[in-house]
Amino acid sequence: MRTLVALDLPLGPDLERALRRCVEDGDAFCVLDQRLSPRGRAHELTALGATAVLDAEGRRERPEGQRVDDEVGLVMLTSGSSGPPKAAELTWRALRASADLTETALRAEVPTVWFPCLPANHIGGLAVLLRAIFSDASLLWGAPDDLELAAQRGATHVAVVATQLARHDLTGFSRVLLGGSRPPRERPENVVTTWGMTETGSGVVYDGYALAGVDVAAHDGELLVRSPTLFRSYRDRPRPSVLGPDGRADWFPTGDAGDVVDGRVRVRGRVGFVINTGGEKVWPEDVEVAIGSLSGVSDVAVTGVADAQWGERVVALVVSEQNCDDAIRDVTAERIGPWAKPKEIRYVTAIPRTGNGKIRRGDLEYLH
Repeated sequence: MRTLVALDLPLGPDLERALRRCVEDGDAFCVLDQRLSPRGRAHELTALGATAVLDAEGRRERPEGQRVDDEVGLVMLTSGSSGPPKAAELTWRALRASADLTETALRAEVPTVWFPCLPANHIGGLAVLLRAIFSDASLLWGAPDDLELAAQRGATHVAVVATQLARHDLTGFSRVLLGGSRPPRERPENVVTTWGMTETGSGVVYDGYALAGVDVAAHDGELLVRSPTLFRSYRDRPRPSVLGPDGRADWFPTGDAGDVVDGRVRVRGRVGFVINTGGEKVWPEDVEVAIGSLSGVSDVAVTGVADAQWGERVVALVVSEQNCDDAIRDVTAERIGPWAKPKEIRYVTAIPRTGNGKIRRGDLEYLH
């Protein structure tokens, strides 16, 4: 059994050095969310089960923590977009496999130079650092918001979420990995859309196709994954597994709905959040893309609310400085169908999102 070191360091060279020491010493690690209050930090440490904390002042032990098996390299909390975060355990082998698969897919004739700008307590941000630790890729450090300058200084690759893509000119990078929430319909040619989660060790589908060595299938409308990058288990229970199309019981049910046609993966959204209204299925993400295309809408989330007549009614939560009711109903009817038109539109000041840009759908019912 090994210690689990919680790295309480901001995104930067000190964090990179601490990660490299953990890899060299074989100490499992987790990375703490730098935005949390002291109370939130205590809750996070308990959920992770860390046995030690390393910060700028040094290392202190946590006897109340829970050690991990020798093969475990990382413990990370899931994003919490669809419920309470779960602590996932990933092995050293899975972490190396994720770095290798990504570098193989993206590498040109020279090693990649990554610009880290996403929080490392999420898998999309941490994976950037691990690619430099487990391969010949390198990191170019700078202020996370200086993305245009990073490309000018020699960074070739970056991983971002949709908000960063909208705010910055990223055409100077060779490749831009876009994860988190549903990607915009229009995007620069150098942007690669990714799909994955903490449990898959970061993105495993690029621009609709699984990376080499990764299998993706659909069963009863749910996407299943088999990959060398998969997590081993949760801290409190084994990894769920189901029978796949090949009859083997080693597939991970992702909880995302979608299909695979001629090798192309289409993700519809979380299975538990599909809206059944008047006998029709409405995917919140489809409605959000339609409404989000309107010039007067700065952010949007869609949810279903119990309704005596319809079973569920479609409710749109919209951030806008103007009333867009007519335009919202017109665009959803045109792009999806009349059944997708929101029965209710609420104007709110902000949409609750996770640190990597995903909508906290479990919190939407409390917005008015």
